[in-house]
Amino acid sequence: MTFGFTPSTAASMSESSTRSDLYADPANRLSRMLEPAEWAAAGIPLLRNPREVVSGLHSRHRPTPTTAVVAVLDPDERLSASASFARRPAAADGWVLRNALLSQLRRVIPHDLRRRTPIRTAVLLYCRDGDARWTEEDGAWMWGLRDACTLHGLRCGAYITLTRDGWQVLGEGRGGRRPSALSASNHVADVEPLPPRTGGAASDLMRRAAAR
Repeated sequence: MTFGFTPSTAASMSESSTRSDLYADPANRLSRMLEPAEWAAAGIPLLRNPREVVSGLHSRHRPTPTTAVVAVLDPDERLSASASFARRPAAADGWVLRNALLSQLRRVIPHDLRRRTPIRTAVLLYCRDGDARWTEEDGAWMWGLRDACTLHGLRCGAYITLTRDGWQVLGEGRGGRRPSALSASNHVADVEPLPPRTGGAASDLMRRAAAR
């Protein structure tokens, strides 16, 4: 015969409250971000053609400020899947942003956790107000992208900002003036957005779009 007990409701609520307090603590929030030097030293794979990647994602999603576009690239840097979403107006916390990114990745593409070595790479394009200088919000996105990639079995790829000054790949020093955060209002998309993918093999439409 075995004996056990079920934690009381009060104890469960107390534990949940403790976790919430932990994540809400500003000191912990500041620990969940990466400085540009940390990002540059992390061995993030370089994009062979960042301008093409940025232009393609901009055409597909037409992001406006506070819009994030997460995309998964195959080994040949072709687009496998992508999703865009608006960031909620709250203090930038890498844990919250990680969860948002992970939710989008799970929605559009199966994980690669069974592989010993990741073969697909996730990149993040974030459109925001302000200039091109690094911000704490950028640091939180970097932390969130790195963690989301680990949990989804992907390589962590480039973090790209889109501001009024244009686009830049943080940590690499590469960028351009077009597209910019001001481009979306006058932009006519050349490509229809990819439909969400919930799993299994890619549809013919996605394969055609990725091959472009």
